[in-house]
Amino acid sequence: MTETPPNTMQYRFDGPEDAPVLVIGPSLGTTWHMWDRQIPELSQHWRIFRYDLPGHGGAPAHPAAAVSDLADRLLATLDSVGVQRFGYAGCSIGGAVGADLALRHPHRVAALALVAASPRFGTADEFRQRGVIVRSNGLEPIARTSPERWFTPGFAAAQPAIVEWAVQMVRTTDPGCYIASCEALAAFDIRTELPRIGVPTLVLVGAEDKVTGPAEARTLVAGIPDARLALVPGASHLAPVEQPAAVTDLLLMHFSTAWQDTLASIPVPPNPGFAAPFAPVVPVAEITASVDLPDASPTGRADRYERGMKVRREVLGDAHVDAATAASDGFTEDFQDLLTRYAWGEIWSREGLDRRSRSCVSLTAVVASGHLGGLAQHVRAALRNGLTPVEIKEVLLQTAVYCGIPAAGAAFEIAQSVIQEETTPPA
Repeated sequence: MTETPPNTMQYRFDGPEDAPVLVIGPSLGTTWHMWDRQIPELSQHWRIFRYDLPGHGGAPAHPAAAVSDLADRLLATLDSVGVQRFGYAGCSIGGAVGADLALRHPHRVAALALVAASPRFGTADEFRQRGVIVRSNGLEPIARTSPERWFTPGFAAAQPAIVEWAVQMVRTTDPGCYIASCEALAAFDIRTELPRIGVPTLVLVGAEDKVTGPAEARTLVAGIPDARLALVPGASHLAPVEQPAAVTDLLLMHFSTAWQDTLASIPVPPNPGFAAPFAPVVPVAEITASVDLPDASPTGRADRYERGMKVRREVLGDAHVDAATAASDGFTEDFQDLLTRYAWGEIWSREGLDRRSRSCVSLTAVVASGHLGGLAQHVRAALRNGLTPVEIKEVLLQTAVYCGIPAAGAAFEIAQSVIQEETTPPA
């Protein structure tokens, strides 16, 4: 372990110093210890480099709100220890980091394994909602529900010590860094870029994974040229913890054969007899639908629309925007276009104020104008933009002084209902 500057990662090495390097990345809410049971075998063949996400496992709390930022920090760390070319295996967000590296720095990645990964992790709304819950309630609700997301029910019942260990990993994570990682996953979407991943790739998934399951794995395999699929029976999201021997054997086979041309000195281990398939999945012709943008004339119109739609979805959520656009017709579609380009593509996209400040202004303006029908969506947006319920309360108290008690009273009633709905952890 070493001191960790803001632009690098906390890391450790295992295995012989002269062996090729295999980088292993963790999932959200875990530490490098999630890979402990793979290390004894893997480190016989490779120099294993493990890292912690910011604010995880005692790593310094320098939040990173984009997967590309995490990948850049990882490369800076590898550069600092003289590692240029490496194999990479990552779980969940760790897999997203590996995919980003393979897309932006393919000359650095010799081979890739994506474990419990996806080209898009659920919806942006889901992860931003999780960030709202953590900001309002801390990490305890996420920690309590982690076992049901990570393990099969049978494993969780039979291994209470491992379940408690997993819960503790989440509890000791820095909340701000966890929220930033949720933002990174909310923005991550490489569905259209999968054909550009040109390194040998194994996609490994637990057969009972309800978070990023076999369907997401097959989407990866269909999009990545010559990728191979391995389905691990009896495993959920944290397959390396739940089925360590099977995952270890699959990684050994993949990286030994994938590096055969450039690292021919590494012995290929015997077939472990594990039944997970290594047969390639036939790619489909097209896995994503094209999106028609508005007329690009005059110059910049389409750019403003695209930028505005991105910000609008980030602030208000996919569900709200989808409902608004679906309800538009020939009479209202021009208004929706104007709203997206002007309000979101020009004003909300300006750099002069951050989104927290813009939410404060919006809440005040809606109350002052008496247009309380739109207040609920702006309260939701404020929570997504990082305002806490206490801060929203203070904004509304301030409006009571300048906009009147009746208007503020009605605003409090609406905001209280939205905040309870948005910040109550799932049962």
